[in-house]
This record gives sequence, structure tokens and C-alpha cells, in this order.
Amino acid sequence: MEIRKVQITGGSSYVITLPKEWIKSLNIKKNDSLGLIVQKDGTLLVTPDKVIEKKRKQKEYIVDADTDKTYLFRLLVGAYVMGYSDIAIRSNETMPPQIREAIRMFTQIAIGPEIVDEEPNLFVVKDLLSPMEMPFEKTVKRMYSLVESMHKDAIKSLKANNKELAQNVVSRDFEVDRLYWLATHQYNVILTDILLSKKMGLSQEEASYFFLISRILERIGDHASILGENVLKVIGKLNPDIIQDIESASTLALDILSKSFESHFKKNIKKANENIDAVDKLLGKCEEINNKVLNLGIEAIPVVYIVESIRRTGEYSGDISELTINYLILKN
Repeated sequence: MEIRKVQITGGSSYVITLPKEWIKSLNIKKNDSLGLIVQKDGTLLVTPDKVIEKKRKQKEYIVDADTDKTYLFRLLVGAYVMGYSDIAIRSNETMPPQIREAIRMFTQIAIGPEIVDEEPNLFVVKDLLSPMEMPFEKTVKRMYSLVESMHKDAIKSLKANNKELAQNVVSRDFEVDRLYWLATHQYNVILTDILLSKKMGLSQEEASYFFLISRILERIGDHASILGENVLKVIGKLNPDIIQDIESASTLALDILSKSFESHFKKNIKKANENIDAVDKLLGKCEEINNKVLNLGIEAIPVVYIVESIRRTGEYSGDISELTINYLILKN
């Protein structure tokens, strides 16, 4: 870090010289304008006009007939979640069919990216969604709504012997994944674009909080899907007492999840703390169920997995309450 002394000119203007290397690297000329942004910690961000509209992050992949479709799909998702807004896929020859399929599958699943240019040997994908249109809190609310309904429907399908509903729960997990990718993408964009966080009225610490919440909700969504998968294995095979115990544990887990968000929206640290303590009660319930089903034989295995997913849902919800305490301390 360079240390430069502040000087006074004209009796009232404070002046500091700028590093020559920085000026040259950005090709700043005499009479060019610079933007000055005062940060919360007292530091000053200096940015030239030409950087205020920040360049979109670009990524390029070279493919051929041997490129695996799944591998390319994972590369595209990776580039997207890491904040790349423009992705080019090139081939020296005509684009192989499996590459076209991977690109179209990616644009159909991810939120924002669209194919904006298509040639025989080139695809260009751009993210057309402005972070301002889908702010973090809105994304997190939608994820919460999804994972809660998935979990409830999994238990409902168990009570009603409804296999179609359980299968639907499993298939809805990709919706949660899409929103998690979006939250991760926006988080990484904000990390490299301080001006965007200013426009969104969101500090990088707050962005980190919502990103961590989205990651926990994605895991809760995974367990709701696992819940549905294991319910399918025991539908019509469990006695009413076991089903009632499972429903009771599920209700407690969802209550912890609900209260974790309630403490966030009501900015109540005390409620968040009480909610964390409720996790111990859920752990006791889950242990009781596992002890009951030991004599069920082959059906005991999926029931144990069902109980495990309920337990993990409650524990992850407790983690959200812990993050809420940290967030509210930061805000206050």
C-alpha cells in the first residue's frame, strides 16, 4: 500500500496525487472524470467513468466431437455461478449435436442466460437478467416457499398413499437448484462489482448472509427430495402410529424452519436464539422413532432415511437462526 500526503490548494481544496501506474493502466487522460464513493468503513473508492459501467465477465470454451455433454453442462453451470455473464462456445467444425443439446439444456434450466448468437461453429450465451429484477431477499423467500411445500407434500403423500405426489416432490428439487445457482451467480457478481451492490442497497456482508441462507435452503431442498424418494418405498407399508410419529417430527422441523425466517423478518434475536434451542427437542423425537422402527425389517431402512432428512431439515433451520443472529448484530 502506498502512503500519500494530503495537500491543500487554493486555501480550501484538499488534493492527493494518484498512482501513475494506475492512471496508465486505465488510460486516464487530462480532464477525464473520476467517480468517488465513500464506503461504510470510511475508505474511499475511486473509479473512472469508463469503469462505472463495468465490463461483463466473459468466458469461452472450445469444444469438439469428443466433448462430453454432461461435462460441458457442468462447465456452463460453473461459469454461470461464478459470475460470468457472457459465455462463448466455439468449435473448429460444425457444432456437434450433443454440444447443442447441452447448451440448450443449460439455458432452459438456469435463470437469465439465453442464446443470443448461433452460428454453425459458435454459440454465444448472455445473462439477460438484471440483479435488480431478482434481489437476494426475493430469491431466498422463493426458495423457502419451495422447500417448505416440498417437505409438506412428502409427508402428505405418505399419509394419503399418493405416489404421484411423492414423485412430484422429487422432481421439484431442480427448481430449488435453479434459484440457488441464481443466488450464487449474483453473489459472485456483487463481489467483483462494488457499484452493483451500491445500486442494490446491499453491502457485501449482507450479500454473503443471503448467499449462505440460499446454500442452506438448497440443502434442505435436497433432503425434501430424499424424503420423497424414501416415502415412495414405504407407501402403504407403515402402521398409522409410525406415520403419526413421522408427521409430528416433520411438523416440529418445519416449525423451526418457519420461525427461523420469522426471526429474520421481525429482526428478533431473542426468537432466533429460542429457535436454536428447539432443535434438541426434534433430535429427541427422531431418536424415539428410530428406536420404534428397529423391528420393522426391510422397511426400517427407508424410515430411518426419512427421519434423517427430517432431522437434517431441523438442524439446517437452526443454522439459519444462527446466521440471523449474526446478521442482526451486523445491522444493529
